Amino acid sequence: MLCVAIASCGTHRKMTSSKGKEDKTGVYDKKKEIKEDIEYKGIPWVYNGSRPISITKGLQNRHLSIYASHGRYFNKNKNRWEWQRPNLFCTNEDLYTQTIVVPYLIPMLEKAGAIVFTPRERDWQKNEIIIDNDNKTLLPYYTEINIKQEWKDAGIKGFANTEKYYDDGENPFEMGTTRAAKSSAVKGCEISYQPNFPEKGQYAVYVSYPAHKKNVPDAQYIVYHQGRKTVFYVNQQMGGGTWVYLGTFDFDSGCNSGNRVVLTNESSYSGFVTADAVRFGGGMGNIKRKNTISGLPRCLEGARYYAQWAGAPDSVYRSKNGTDDYKEDIYSRPFMANWLAGGSCFAPTLNGLNVPIEMSLAVHSDAGVAKDYASIIGTLSICTTFPNDGVFGSGLSRLKSKIFANKLLEGVNKDINAQYGKWTKREVYDKNYAETRCPQMTSAILETLSHQNFPDMIYGQDPNFRFTLARSIYKSILRMSSEMHKKPYVVTPLTPVNVRAEFCANDTLLIKWDAQTDKSEPSAVPDSYILYTSVDGSGFDNGIKVNGPACKVKLMPDMLYNFKVSAANAGGESFQSEVISAVYHSKTAKNILIINGFQRLAAPAVINNDSIQGFDLNKDMGVADGKTLGFCGSQICFDKTKLGIEGPGGLGYSGSELEGVIIKGNEFNYIPEHAKAIMASDKYNIVSCSKSAVENDKVVLNKYNCIDVILGLEKDDGYSLNYYKTFSSSFQKQLADYKGNLIVSGAYIGSDMKSGKEQKFLNDVLHVTYNGTVDMRANNKIEGMNTSFDIYSYNNDVHYASSYADILSPVSPAFCALTDVTGNSLCVAYDENGCRTFTMGFPFECIKSEKKRAVIMTGILNFIFK
Repeated sequence: MLCVAIASCGTHRKMTSSKGKEDKTGVYDKKKEIKEDIEYKGIPWVYNGSRPISITKGLQNRHLSIYASHGRYFNKNKNRWEWQRPNLFCTNEDLYTQTIVVPYLIPMLEKAGAIVFTPRERDWQKNEIIIDNDNKTLLPYYTEINIKQEWKDAGIKGFANTEKYYDDGENPFEMGTTRAAKSSAVKGCEISYQPNFPEKGQYAVYVSYPAHKKNVPDAQYIVYHQGRKTVFYVNQQMGGGTWVYLGTFDFDSGCNSGNRVVLTNESSYSGFVTADAVRFGGGMGNIKRKNTISGLPRCLEGARYYAQWAGAPDSVYRSKNGTDDYKEDIYSRPFMANWLAGGSCFAPTLNGLNVPIEMSLAVHSDAGVAKDYASIIGTLSICTTFPNDGVFGSGLSRLKSKIFANKLLEGVNKDINAQYGKWTKREVYDKNYAETRCPQMTSAILETLSHQNFPDMIYGQDPNFRFTLARSIYKSILRMSSEMHKKPYVVTPLTPVNVRAEFCANDTLLIKWDAQTDKSEPSAVPDSYILYTSVDGSGFDNGIKVNGPACKVKLMPDMLYNFKVSAANAGGESFQSEVISAVYHSKTAKNILIINGFQRLAAPAVINNDSIQGFDLNKDMGVADGKTLGFCGSQICFDKTKLGIEGPGGLGYSGSELEGVIIKGNEFNYIPEHAKAIMASDKYNIVSCSKSAVENDKVVLNKYNCIDVILGLEKDDGYSLNYYKTFSSSFQKQLADYKGNLIVSGAYIGSDMKSGKEQKFLNDVLHVTYNGTVDMRANNKIEGMNTSFDIYSYNNDVHYASSYADILSPVSPAFCALTDVTGNSLCVAYDENGCRTFTMGFPFECIKSEKKRAVIMTGILNFIFK
């Protein structure tokens, strides 16, 4: 019989009387009438006017409060900043739950049309630039352009960034001034917010303004990002005096008009457009406690500190009068939702910002261990139905929270079992927890898994699991909304697969893809697709709607085109595919195909035997999806006899050296890096595809004079939930039958091919034998071809790293072309019988210098086509 020790996450719980008013937020205000449904049918808070599809059966016009648990806080008794949960298995709850909510859950909800508020900073960007009319230096950053109308002082307090750090209780949204202009059917004035970005990268964009009933509900904000523009409409009758999230965009470094935000007075309504600061990037924590700051990115801090930065009244984040940040952080999360929702149809008895937030969800992980070292603790959900005689202030029954909690639990159990096998469904708690008692809207807590139990965390540290978990949560929210409002729903499709491009005429590209079947969701079928395009270094556009799984695009010569595609239906949009590229060169007859075979997403290396258990970051940190901020440090204690002990000496106890460190993983955009390097030769047509398109016979390889295979960190690691392989059987056959010129690069080309048949493929097709692995962290320099270069070998926030390289020995008459500093062969070239190959035991795209990549690729192609 399985013995388990389970402890609830616990900090959400606050045992108090369930009768009467608790505090100024009006949590227990009574409303006698029980209403069956309340639905907001007005204009949404934020609307993306550049979206190429119309969402009619998703979460359009639904406003939600969704957040990850806990965060860094100041412990007054210990006089230090610390986490609310212990470091276990290379992470802690404060860090881990963000890796579900930020890259997966919130984007899924937004792609289904929802407007999502989160009381913790969502942007994993350390830089922050604020442009405001109260800045001492206005030009060229802040510019008012008056044509027919004029911007004037709005006479309402607003944001001003007057201090580097803020004391407890200070409100930056009461330190400045605001602007206003009369609206016009035709643009009559505008404000340009043009930052000087310290680094190229992704930045969240937040706007602010004073709200008023005479304001227009469609204030037009234009975000210019890498030369592209995306238009948003903001309902300025709600949500004033705080940061309002528009989206996250890629911006270039420096200061130019192609990377900025413009607010115009153009509107379909008569009234006023108001203006205040615009913020780019999440930034670092800037709230002082006892003259100290956390020293970490704001996104890692608790909601208590973000609430102050976001202009919330101190009653929201100082519910204990500043005496206990730990408890105040717990209350800040639901109180932020109540503050925003106050005055709306969902919280009519409260004062607030009139944002119609109708659902609140707190995503947590739990404690507890399985004493057999193998069983799953699993998922628990929580609701609170009994306060105020079981009725919200709006008149809705609190039983809706129990229905919601049930849907979440059943959905997770169904979806994870279907995808990965047996998962443990625990129960629904109907108990007195602050995060389900305090919100004045349907609410739940989801304890996703046990962060203390290694069998749970084998799943939990895998990005594929987090995607499945987040998609399950999104679907439960969708179904709950549909049931509440008696509306039909459609689940968004999965990302298209087998993406490929080929020339169908001299300058005309045919891009194809296939729908990915979601066996568990009959409605998740695409009825259209969105093709996104980037040209010659510009940002991706907002996409064009395509009715079928193919599209023709005419290319200008000698320009790099990048494409990605998503699937769409009435419920919304899927995540986007990997990036493929194409170049049309009008003066050449030679064609190169780039194949992306780096698909791997993985947890860190798993160690699990009779005596030890855990993750080995030194051996393999795994592969994040895009980037991660979820590690605290390397695991220190692996001793299984220390099961259940918290803190130093306990199984899973981990260090802190990675706290606040952003690590790049697989961004699925390495074809453009190879294409840029090939373009340096100025000789070749370039097309590209995913490896799956080749494996599924969607691509004819013999059409191409050369094939460049990207394998990155692809390998069968033996523990990942999804299977990955450098050269699958079908891929081996395709390349063996090709018998043409090959360029191959990857960190595990040899070490992932151990069987007799696999080694024969290496010998016969690539003309190499595997001769061991070298740790590139000792010295990341590679030499040969009359040059030398460094590769990314340590994890960093710029590019994924290849900590290891395969030693590849040549099979005669092949020869060594590149070595490490000790002389180990890391690259083999072969030239015989009209066939040439160039095989690198490290990822080509990990060469740090773009110029060096161009030099090396030019040398490779000169060899291939000599």
